[in-house]
Amino acid sequence: MALKLDRQTTIAAIFVMVALVILGKLFYIQILNPDYKLSADNNVLRRITQYPARGTVYDRKQRLLVYNEAAYDIMVVPNEVKPFDTAAFLELFGITREYLDEQLQAAKEFSSRKESLFLKQLSTADFAKVQEYLYQYPGFYAQPRTQRHYPQPIAAHLLGYVGEVSNRTVFEQPYYKQGDYIGISGLELSYEAELRGQRGVRNYMVDVHNRVKGSYANGLYDTVAV
Repeated sequence: MALKLDRQTTIAAIFVMVALVILGKLFYIQILNPDYKLSADNNVLRRITQYPARGTVYDRKQRLLVYNEAAYDIMVVPNEVKPFDTAAFLELFGITREYLDEQLQAAKEFSSRKESLFLKQLSTADFAKVQEYLYQYPGFYAQPRTQRHYPQPIAAHLLGYVGEVSNRTVFEQPYYKQGDYIGISGLELSYEAELRGQRGVRNYMVDVHNRVKGSYANGLYDTVAV
């Protein structure tokens, strides 16, 4: 009889321990873990990747060979897109209906919940024309970038160039995501790890009208691009 009670006590103790472990894990995930907090608030948050300025290149006489200029990519998250005035949208961005349909379809095929590149490398002047209207189109947002320039008409084969990453690169190298740029040839390729820097992220509060209202938690969960 005593042996039977000991077994029951042992089994009960095991169940209690397992329950405590599970409760402890849930407490950590939901209360202590900031990643869960960010995910839970995802309906009002927008995580914007901060890309560091790609490294500049000089020759031995300190002449600038490669530098950056500000540019903007327009990103789209298909699951967040709401019905909108198509004609006004096409006119605003200077694109065709075919381009719009193709890009949205490609974005949906990639992921309905993740961002995809919709329109790339808008200059500062072009972005200024669309910036104040962008909030009218939920699911679309601007991603700050830089654009490479090669002011000296020399050594193009040596300096190389950058281009958009391939799907294979995204699959093989987790650092990159769709729409990122990478060194394709020359010094841009050979010194890719040094030139690209390290990305950061900023979390913004976004209202129901797709307008950024400010930094989330005073930047507590942001990381700096270097």
